[in-house]
Amino acid sequence: MSYSEAKKKYAALGVDTDAAINKLKEVPMSLHCWQGDDVRGFDTDPSKPLTGGIQTTGNYPGRARNPEELMMDLDKVMSLIPGTPKMNLHASYAIFEKGDWADRDKLEPKHFKKWVEFCKERKLGCDFNPTFFSHPKCDPLTLSSTNEETRKFWIDHGKASIRISSYLAKELGQPCIMNIWTGDGFKDIPADRIGPRVRYRESIDAILSEPYDFKKVKPCVESKVFGIGVEAYTVGSAEFTLSYAAMNKNKCLPLMDNGHYHPTEVVSDKIPALLAFFPEIALHVTRPIRWDSDHVVLFDDEMKEIAREIVRCGGLDGKVHIALDYFDASINRISAWTTGYRNAQKALLFALLQPNETLKAMQDNGEFSKLMVAQEELKTMPFGDVWNEYCGVCGKPKDGKWFGLVEKYEAEVLSKRS
Repeated sequence: MSYSEAKKKYAALGVDTDAAINKLKEVPMSLHCWQGDDVRGFDTDPSKPLTGGIQTTGNYPGRARNPEELMMDLDKVMSLIPGTPKMNLHASYAIFEKGDWADRDKLEPKHFKKWVEFCKERKLGCDFNPTFFSHPKCDPLTLSSTNEETRKFWIDHGKASIRISSYLAKELGQPCIMNIWTGDGFKDIPADRIGPRVRYRESIDAILSEPYDFKKVKPCVESKVFGIGVEAYTVGSAEFTLSYAAMNKNKCLPLMDNGHYHPTEVVSDKIPALLAFFPEIALHVTRPIRWDSDHVVLFDDEMKEIAREIVRCGGLDGKVHIALDYFDASINRISAWTTGYRNAQKALLFALLQPNETLKAMQDNGEFSKLMVAQEELKTMPFGDVWNEYCGVCGKPKDGKWFGLVEKYEAEVLSKRS
């Protein structure tokens, strides 16, 4: 079926496919730099294992080994994905000139100058994340440590990250979402659950005392159920981070990662719940398999439902800040990046093509049989033709046309990396 025929079928349902395409292509969605090098970064020894609840599995050849290779790979990905990407950096991706290395508590905007140049050349915004893992100062706790010196180090890192985020927002002319997440917790049952959380709260208070313009820098607090080595207790639980954000609405946002909840919970249901109280929220999109395993995002039921709730709640008008967060080292990293980003875009376009007002009216009128039938029949609408039209409008390859380009890049570039 051609796009013109698909357009007519959707129009019969009251859906304007051109409007959906035009809407989505302007929505920023953050592309995470850490898929390209397995979360190694540039500020510590890349041969050392990741710590702090982070783990990457696999050793597929072609990992980016330096900033130049990582940027080259990002360019390749951006040539294959539609929409409006935005960079997302961790503090560990600071780029140092010779003799200019700085520890995380002493990082400065100048250490991200090359990233700003990269983004400016490509007209990208940039989000930022303090890196509270894989560092000798994790004892193993960071912001909740009983050691005052350790806490001060990580508080200073958080403050430095706010200054860097302000720099990114100013230079690139787009708000910077700055996400605070730590892997703080205990492997076994703790004797004191409240103490670490009080220290954690006080540490975040101290970080957010650093001056910033909340319209330009939007700090977030992110929760987690558990992590490797902290299976029994996580300091920054869902209740903790949500309560903190609720008490500090003028300072920060809640951030939900759809891998950071019990397997029977779904973030799609939490999005409208939070938007009933918060004017803005942030979202990390991943694919958990039994736990926060950070698998590549698929065009699956929960991804579709997350996208539906974002669209239904008006989230694409600046209420929901979307970023991808996964890392798979068992497959071609360019393919992983591209597949996940395209699938998140697919889900949003699929959601924009739903006759949401009509479906809502059915629910409000108690027409639940009719609603079920309508929702099921929408699944076989000619969505693929609209998706391929969207890719064409964005000047990017359609489905079935991009993977060969990845294979060519692997043969010519990635395979030559030792």
